[in-house]
Amino acid sequence: MTKETNYTEDNIRSLDWKEHIRMRPGMYIGKLGDGSSPDDGIYILLKEVIDNSIDEFVMGAGKTIEISVKESLVTVRDYGRGIPLGKTIDVVSKMNTGGKYDTKAFKKSVGLNGVGTKAVNALSTYFRVQAVRDGETKVAEFSKGELTEDFPIEKTTIRKGTKISFTPDTSIFVNFKYRQEYVVKMIKNYVYLNPGLTIIFNGEKFVSENGLKDLLEENISENAKLYPIIHLKGNDIEIAITHSKEQYSEEYHSFVNGQHTTQGGTHQAAFREAIVKTLREYYKKNYDASDIRKSIVAAISIKVMEPVFESQTKTKLGSTEMGDDLPTVRTYINDFVKNKLDNYLHRNNETAELIQKKILQAERERKELSGIRKLAKDRAKKASLHNKKLRDCRVHLTDIKKERNLESTLFITEGDSASGSITKSRDVNTQAVFSLKGKPLNSYGMTKKIVYENEEFNLLQAALNIEEGLETLRYNNIVIATDADVDGMHIRLLLITFFLQFFPELIKEGHLYILETPLFRVRNKKETIYCYSEEEKQNAIQKLKGKPEITRFKGLGEISPDEFKHFIGDNIRLDPVMLDKEMSIDQLLKFYMGKNTPDRQKFIIENLKVELDLVEEL
Repeated sequence: MTKETNYTEDNIRSLDWKEHIRMRPGMYIGKLGDGSSPDDGIYILLKEVIDNSIDEFVMGAGKTIEISVKESLVTVRDYGRGIPLGKTIDVVSKMNTGGKYDTKAFKKSVGLNGVGTKAVNALSTYFRVQAVRDGETKVAEFSKGELTEDFPIEKTTIRKGTKISFTPDTSIFVNFKYRQEYVVKMIKNYVYLNPGLTIIFNGEKFVSENGLKDLLEENISENAKLYPIIHLKGNDIEIAITHSKEQYSEEYHSFVNGQHTTQGGTHQAAFREAIVKTLREYYKKNYDASDIRKSIVAAISIKVMEPVFESQTKTKLGSTEMGDDLPTVRTYINDFVKNKLDNYLHRNNETAELIQKKILQAERERKELSGIRKLAKDRAKKASLHNKKLRDCRVHLTDIKKERNLESTLFITEGDSASGSITKSRDVNTQAVFSLKGKPLNSYGMTKKIVYENEEFNLLQAALNIEEGLETLRYNNIVIATDADVDGMHIRLLLITFFLQFFPELIKEGHLYILETPLFRVRNKKETIYCYSEEEKQNAIQKLKGKPEITRFKGLGEISPDEFKHFIGDNIRLDPVMLDKEMSIDQLLKFYMGKNTPDRQKFIIENLKVELDLVEEL
């Protein structure tokens, strides 16, 4: 007979604010991660602090923000009004405390829930806040949310504002590292959205004169633009639009009150709808929506009163209203686009003609593909029923109205032994495996038709659910897991080519990674060390002393499932695949996958890791 457990008042426990944040950090900052992904927690911590400084700038206080990231120590200094000195400690350590509850002070703020800096404080081993105003300064220091130093208010001659420094807790953010490229991208978005703002990051100055036009210039090369960027601004709204010559799918950069809404929301849906409606009316043709939006690259920024987001990380807007006594988000955006874009096209006939030609070309291609598409979808459905290629995970996007799970990962691997090891050792809740059969086709220079005709590409596209764009992407992280030899590197390049050719926005938005796996295992009777380089191997040999056993892993299939758990779990090492903005996608593909010469083939093989870094790390 089972012993009954007493349920009394003693079983009820209330966590204080810092305990709750530390116990459930995902509720406040999304996924944790190690810094290899742009939505990892360490970047959310930085963003939460910067957001407060941005809100000061928006309210007309402080035109410069200084940011420093030196290894694990982050410092953000603004020259805004400064936190009221008597409330400095409360603002960073008491929930539901902050100036943003007074909508008169912060009309269109990013953070309205008063949680941001408290989460940073609770999740940092070192947190320091300094407020300066009216010739006085107040400093306080914390560790894991606990006040460690409470300095008295003192007189000062330094400029007013707020300075916050913190070091993320390594017990929560294991082996983390800030990647400069992600921080720079975040900073660039801030300056694009705030003309007149200067951000100085590790001594480098970032400013923007042309807002979202500059953002698109950054994201699409000059040769890839079908026509000059259309840049339109109004009260509380700004848009920028062009079409790409190089990509097939849609690409959007959307923002609300300065927040990058990477998963879109009501404003992005309204924007897509407004573009279709306006162009149909302008051309007086009922063009298919997919033909109008095919290859579009666009950005939208709006400001709304007290925005409602679908999560604490604010990646998707849920608000339908602009504010009291104002039109809905949908009506506001539709009216603006209809008026401004229509006027622009009437004044710029050449651009209007180019857009129409692009629509007609998309229409022809869609009709040519319609039969192939239907057959391809049927094949993909049958394949998923038999589960031949995909070992799915339990948590992924099945309803586009839900927020994509930030931990969901798809490993793309080749060979039965490698896919078998990963399948047996993965976390079945969040990690899926897609097995390739041999080397994929070199898709360089091919049309979208090949995606449907080639079984591997068709099933991969279906598994990712990206035919219509990233809004329905089922996995947040797509990880290429191949052997670290020449064949494995070639497969990497072929897969990167596929994504660059047909879905470059998947790379641009930071979803594609390379899995790093150990090259060596060094062990003695007491300890085992996995090494990812020759240098790590030598260090391990010195550490273990004597004559440890050294194993060289020639392929993923040689790593047992029990060992693999170590490499795709908490200790996973991922290299993000990133684009070099100095090279167009066409130039990049031509260099790597164009017609080979013996000299270049030798160059790629000898410098492959370095050259992959050109794509992965720039």
